[in-house]
Amino acid sequence: MKRSLLLSFISIYFLLLSSCQNKVDLLVHNAKVYSMGPSGNNASAFVVDKGKFIEIGGEELLNKYSARKVLDLQTLPVYPGFIDSHCHFLTLGLSLQEVDLKGTKSFDEVLERLSSYEDRKAIIGRGWDQNDWKNKDLPNKESLDKLYPNIPVALRRIDGHALLVNQKALDLAGITLETKIEGGTIVNENGLLTGVLIDAPMRLVNAILPKPSVEDKIEALKKAAEIGFSNGLTTVSVAGMSKDDIFLVDSLQKEGLLNMRVYAMISNTKKNMNFFLNSGPLKTNKLNVRSFKIYADGALGSRGAALKENYSDLKYHKGEFITSKDSIEALAYKLATTPFQMNTHAIGDNANKIVLEAYKKALVFSDDPRWRVEHAQIIDTADIKLFNRKILPSVQPTHATSDMYWAEDRLGSDRLLGAYAYKTLLDQSSRIALGTDFPVEEVSPIMTFYAAIARMDKKGFPNSGYLPQNKLSRYDALSGMTIWGAYFNFEEDEKGSIESGKVADFVILDRDIISIAEKNIPKVRVVATILDGNIVYSNRIN
Repeated sequence: MKRSLLLSFISIYFLLLSSCQNKVDLLVHNAKVYSMGPSGNNASAFVVDKGKFIEIGGEELLNKYSARKVLDLQTLPVYPGFIDSHCHFLTLGLSLQEVDLKGTKSFDEVLERLSSYEDRKAIIGRGWDQNDWKNKDLPNKESLDKLYPNIPVALRRIDGHALLVNQKALDLAGITLETKIEGGTIVNENGLLTGVLIDAPMRLVNAILPKPSVEDKIEALKKAAEIGFSNGLTTVSVAGMSKDDIFLVDSLQKEGLLNMRVYAMISNTKKNMNFFLNSGPLKTNKLNVRSFKIYADGALGSRGAALKENYSDLKYHKGEFITSKDSIEALAYKLATTPFQMNTHAIGDNANKIVLEAYKKALVFSDDPRWRVEHAQIIDTADIKLFNRKILPSVQPTHATSDMYWAEDRLGSDRLLGAYAYKTLLDQSSRIALGTDFPVEEVSPIMTFYAAIARMDKKGFPNSGYLPQNKLSRYDALSGMTIWGAYFNFEEDEKGSIESGKVADFVILDRDIISIAEKNIPKVRVVATILDGNIVYSNRIN
């Protein structure tokens, strides 16, 4: 009788204990948690409920909460969901519907890849880079004219700032030797068009090419999200989107067909600007629209970057401004009186100088604008001081390790002192945001991290790193992919760290990028990506 009574009391005790436990959706434990928040990096467990982090701590959380799902990570590392601070999300998806020219080692290989697309009304491709070829001259349309005399061919360079087209495309676009257009170059040699268009003239050809349908774009966005999640991304900052594409993203997110979080920079057209300046910023739980993307100049690889002095390998050429100095200044003054951020693409030292000076003048009375210089790639050392807490650098570390094979040919050694200067820029601005610029570079936050801290390619070249004085520390690089990326988007109160009250976005890797040997970082793989506490990608966890 006494034994029976004792067992009853024990049963009641454990029933009361379990009823006192807080019921939650998810409890993750036995992990190495890099919170990137005030709790530091000593936590091994955290709790998620209704899509948000509830508490971060240690194994004691197992006794405090009753979770519908418990994940024992067996000491695997966990980080806040990665943020790509500069990419082209829709372009990535659409590029999968075009001819892939990445990795070609010659123009002949480009022609080989086109052969399976001959039955189309137009042939569109992307990804060639003459710097990877034995003959590093820009290509010529002669072979395209012979092979494809009756359909337009348009092949975009890897950086998106040069286009090789055939004569049919030129004819449809109305481009001749007499055509003049500001903000770019129509390349000719010996009085003949080569078919290469740099920056602004590309618009004339784009206007005559078949446009992707809404269905094409929906498929492209879904595929881009899959790729992003498989690489640990939970937020993408998209560097230029039209009003129509922004609202397409919004509708798909609301229907539950697109889960990737998007920080959309509005493309600088009259139509887009008038609409959003009248309607104001747009914010949902997955979409944030409060910035404009401006192009100051082109790209270094196609010699469209605006330099103060001539290119070292093209003595009569300084590059081009896509948007004039006066227009940049006018835009800066206009946007400084609005809630919108100004994010300007600036590659060359002259473009950076003009943008930085325009920002400085316009932001005199702005307290926390967080205006961004996208790329901030080649900067005169005398101009770096113009960066500060109001004017922030958004950079892509893999550009340094892609460009290092030929950058000195373009710039000479002196201008490299202010090139890809990530550590110097961080010291000046206190924060730096890291991205990939995909599909220009591969979709890989891991390679972003590796390029930022090691300044090497996947083969470990060069041994000491490229311009090694500007390596970032591992913790700063991780900050640039998480909490600082959120800060650059005015979203640091809702994401970017594993903290109570923030959205439960996190990524699990198979090895710890903070502690493993540098050479092993490119081998790190994503185990799972979690958005709002739900698994959106996994190769192990169910």
